[in-house]
Amino acid sequence: MDDSIVDGPGVRLAIFTQGCSRDCPGCHNPQAQPYSGGVPTSTQELLEKVRANPLLAGVTLTGGEPFDQAAALVDLARQVRAMGLSVWAYSGYSFEALAGGLPSAAARALLHNIDVLVDGPYVEALRDLDLQWRGSANQRLIDVPASLTARKVVGL
Repeated sequence: MDDSIVDGPGVRLAIFTQGCSRDCPGCHNPQAQPYSGGVPTSTQELLEKVRANPLLAGVTLTGGEPFDQAAALVDLARQVRAMGLSVWAYSGYSFEALAGGLPSAAARALLHNIDVLVDGPYVEALRDLDLQWRGSANQRLIDVPASLTARKVVGL
């Protein structure tokens, strides 16, 4: 976990989850694909890091695949939002899949505690360095609360 200015607006705490089954060619973080490894960190430790940095605009969940570890992240996302900070998440899953409960019910619960979702797998053939906050043209920037209310994707 590091402070970031490229994973959403403002200074953000980027939390890299360990484990991803998607195996996207050209993944920017292939060392996070195996489910073993990483540094076990408690929700309390992460919240202390958030509280210690008054410059943070929010937290970004990235990976690996955060929605594969959703049960461990729901409380964190809820508490970060209660602090008045935004929560962004990157996922290879689509908004529609997550809203439908894939890959788990916990993933749907995490989605309900996210402000912005960057969804879709990274597709190397669609790589575009001019896109803000995403790596390939198929990925969408989604206003999650508005999308859940409208029951359809509302982009930023």
